[in-house]
Amino acid sequence: MIGQLTGLLIEQNEADRCIIDVNGVGYVVFTSNRTLARLPRPPEVARVLIETIVREDAILLYGFAESYERDWFRLLTTVQGVGVRMALSILSTLSPDEISTAIMTADKATLTRAPGVGARLAVRILTELSGKVASLSDSIATVVVPEGKDKGSRSQTAQTLSDALLALEGLGFRRVESQPVVAKVIKRLTDEGKGSELDLVIRESLRELAR
Repeated sequence: MIGQLTGLLIEQNEADRCIIDVNGVGYVVFTSNRTLARLPRPPEVARVLIETIVREDAILLYGFAESYERDWFRLLTTVQGVGVRMALSILSTLSPDEISTAIMTADKATLTRAPGVGARLAVRILTELSGKVASLSDSIATVVVPEGKDKGSRSQTAQTLSDALLALEGLGFRRVESQPVVAKVIKRLTDEGKGSELDLVIRESLRELAR
C-alpha cells in the first residue's frame, strides 16, 4: 500500500488528477480541486498523502495535500452510496470545515451544493455521520494543535472550540461562519503562547467576526 508520494509533478489536469514522477515511474493520482490548487505548478517537486484503493481491475491512488482532507475522504466513503468519486466531488465543493459544520447543524442544503448529492443522499450523510460529531471536533482540534502535542491538549482544545461555538451561536452567529474563525483564533493564541482560555477565545473571535 502507498501512503505518500514525493516526486516531480509533471502533469496537472484541472479536473481531478495529476501525474507525479517518482524515480522514473509516473503515478496517476486523483485529487480534489482543493488539493490541486495547493500543488505547485509543473515541473516542480510535490508531496501528497495517498489513499490506495484496490479493486479487482485496478489499483487507484487518491492524493491529498493535508491529512485532515484525507480523513474526511475516508469518513465520507463509509456512508452508503458515497463512493470515492462522490467523496472527491464533495471535497472539491466544500471544505472539511464546511462539511463538519453542515453535519453538526444538520444543514442538508449545504451538502446538496456538491454535484451528485441529492436531498436523499444528503440526509443519509447527516444520519450516518451525525453520531461522530465528537470525533469531528477532535479532528479540528488536531489541525489547531499538531499531533506532536499530548492528547490532553487536543482534547482541551476541542472542548474550548465546542464551547466557543455554542457561545457565539447564542449571540446570533452561524457555525458555518464562526467555526473557521474560532479555529484560527485558537491556533494564533496557541502559537503566541497566550493560552486558549474560553473568554479570551470568545473575545478575539468576536473581534475577528466584527471585521
